[in-house]
Amino acid sequence: MSPQIRSLVIPVSDIEAAKKIYSTLLGAPHTDQPYYVGYNVDGFEVALAPGQTPGGPVAFADVDDLDATRETLLAAGATERDAPRQVAPEARVCVLIDTDGNPIGLRGR
Repeated sequence: MSPQIRSLVIPVSDIEAAKKIYSTLLGAPHTDQPYYVGYNVDGFEVALAPGQTPGGPVAFADVDDLDATRETLLAAGATERDAPRQVAPEARVCVLIDTDGNPIGLRGR
């Protein structure tokens, strides 16, 4: 399977204030928790995440093997920003940085 970008995580400092803005634009969220607010936009996940590392939104590529993809990208010159962590029973995420400082999100098992 080729990687597919299916989600965008937007770091926010005030989730309630951000939720007002994004709900006005995207409608009611499907998930509304203090740690995560998620919107489904025609099958694409847009999420607000408080307390995340600043630096702008991160697009997450869905990959079959998070560890193998991560190692391949690190060997190609990427650096690690956020180590792999479990975010759902069958999903882990990590964020790497390319040589220009741009974030690369990976989501997989």
